[in-house]
Amino acid sequence: MTTETRADLVAAEDVLLFVNAAITATGQREFHSGAYRQQLSLDFLHTYVRVNYRRVYASSLALDINDHNAARIVQGLLEHAGDASAEEKRAEGRLIAARLAKLPPQRVYRLFRGLRAARVNNRRTRAIMRDWLATRPDPAHDAVKYRAGLRAAVRHAHLRLDDGDAVPGRAPRDPRDTELGAFLFRPGRLPRYRHRLLDAWRRAHYEQGAVDELPFTVAEGFAARHGMEREAFVRRMVPRMTRLERLRTQGQRQEADAPVLPADVDLTVMPLTRLALYVLTFDTASRTRHRAELTAALRAAARRAAGPHAGSWGRVAAVLDDSYSSSGSGEKRRRPLAVALACHFLLETLAAPGAYIPLWTTGAKDPLLVGPRGPTPLGIRVLDALEHAPDRLVVVSDGWDNAPPGLAGEVLRVWRTRLDPDRRTAVVHLNPVYDADGFDVRRLSPSVPTAGIRDAEDLAALVEIARFSEGRTGPAELYAYLDRQVARFVDDLWGGPR
Repeated sequence: MTTETRADLVAAEDVLLFVNAAITATGQREFHSGAYRQQLSLDFLHTYVRVNYRRVYASSLALDINDHNAARIVQGLLEHAGDASAEEKRAEGRLIAARLAKLPPQRVYRLFRGLRAARVNNRRTRAIMRDWLATRPDPAHDAVKYRAGLRAAVRHAHLRLDDGDAVPGRAPRDPRDTELGAFLFRPGRLPRYRHRLLDAWRRAHYEQGAVDELPFTVAEGFAARHGMEREAFVRRMVPRMTRLERLRTQGQRQEADAPVLPADVDLTVMPLTRLALYVLTFDTASRTRHRAELTAALRAAARRAAGPHAGSWGRVAAVLDDSYSSSGSGEKRRRPLAVALACHFLLETLAAPGAYIPLWTTGAKDPLLVGPRGPTPLGIRVLDALEHAPDRLVVVSDGWDNAPPGLAGEVLRVWRTRLDPDRRTAVVHLNPVYDADGFDVRRLSPSVPTAGIRDAEDLAALVEIARFSEGRTGPAELYAYLDRQVARFVDDLWGGPR
């Protein structure tokens, strides 16, 4: 093996390690490690990959990484713009614009505030801020709901607020000379605002009727200030809530013995993993009582996620981790278990009809009633799965095989080297938990490809990424894959190649 080839392989391993971290890690506490260790590990990875593989670092924006790491990558690229060539900056600019278009607005405004705190104020950064703000459908809504973020972006990038409403008697040469600018920088100075939402915010300080006209998260503060009855307020605000706000308030109302499945929560449009998280918030009795509705919604979401791949995977066996560690942490309650539950329904859809074998680590037979409990006997369940000789074996687990320790890795090693050297059964391990100490997701065996997973909807794409970690494809194929993903990602924003 030449030195060049060895260096290429090391680079490919570094890329896969970072992708796994960017998919799973959020810097929050996990079951086996605290938030500080998570943040320290993630800080090192971001710096290491940005410095050594900047092109790959930027290309990661086109993959199914989580929003936390996407925002960190954008800030890292803009904060260290001097390390990039002019051509790299153009490519990064298109990737950043495409990623910002997918991020939730609150995440983007938080990023802009971070850039201001870091004093990143080059021309490219100002252009990115300007272009993103120009795509916002209602600047007044953002001014009310994300006021601090919008104000920081306008001030930092020296932007003009051309909202069409100048303050009477003043030419709009300064951002503060428009009605929107006056709202952001001189709140309460104008006797009234022509924009309905801005004026509702003004009136809500002393008029309860105006509270119902505001976005829900803003109205909550005013409702508390006025001493409004919570349940009545929430019922009135349902038409103005986002889907996630409905879920959050439903969880609070459930604690107050409200109906489990109210009409204001539409299960048919929820993404698969989000729906699995929602299902796991109910106790066993509630899940049993509403089994038909919840199961139908999960299967419908799985069919949407599978798309044209439904029924195309042949015989599929799944080892799904519902051990105690799948309870997650205070910041990620039941997240690993929700990913396993969502993967169960998706794999059931991807498998040929009647050719799916689910095996939960606790031995559970009813997926709708799973809960985090007991040790993690992955090795025993892997043995059970391989007895069925499936075309694909998918293991969804945090990788802490402890009953007995290391059995799963040994079973898979013997299976690969002695019993199935021709690889008639494709095995992949999907891990929803980042291991801060290992700078990667925890692996079961070097002979089995492993990929991080955050949302079950990304399962098919992650299985494709996982094959690169198996060592059967070279670095050239990995980089070609990244280039294809970047081209597809950017084209989706711009409507075609540029």
